[in-house]
Amino acid sequence: MEIKKSEFTISSANISQCPKDIKAEFAFIGRSNVGKSSLINMLCNHKGLAKTSATPGKTLLINHFIINNEWYLVDLPGYGFAKRSKSVQKKLDQMITSYILQREQLVNTFVLVDIRHDPMKIDVEFVNWLGESAVPFAIVFTKADKLGPVKARQNAENWMKSLKDQWEELPPYFITSSESKQGKEELLDYIDSIIKSLKE
Repeated sequence: MEIKKSEFTISSANISQCPKDIKAEFAFIGRSNVGKSSLINMLCNHKGLAKTSATPGKTLLINHFIINNEWYLVDLPGYGFAKRSKSVQKKLDQMITSYILQREQLVNTFVLVDIRHDPMKIDVEFVNWLGESAVPFAIVFTKADKLGPVKARQNAENWMKSLKDQWEELPPYFITSSESKQGKEELLDYIDSIIKSLKE
């Protein structure tokens, strides 16, 4: 798949404000500072599409981008550390939970994980929650350019192994870099295969 057209559609504070049409939605979420905006911009060949920020945790709304007039890429607020009050974080958690569990148009969630770090409790808990909630998802390791290819692969495999206690079958995963565009084709092909399967 090639993304030829990508446009910002709407920012929503709750799912009732999200687009009313039935196009498939692919959501991207991760801890603050995981490189989500950079990854979205790289996938879409559109530098300023998702706003990158020097301050982690700037995404406070559900952001919809229409892709090739065919499907939505959805940028969700990050979970975990960012300089937010507890009440703001609670509100965000409720918004994320209701979107992921109630939004019928959501067909896949991509959970972004910084490949340089060992599994963090908050990421593992979030991934396990998606599994327990029967939400289709894939893991996207970011910032692979910061490590050599061997170390990046090793880290990703170790991360996935850490899920084995909880999982009978591991979710799919991708190793990416916004800098080198690594993983772009694989990720877009995966989205494309899901869209095609929905049409069958």
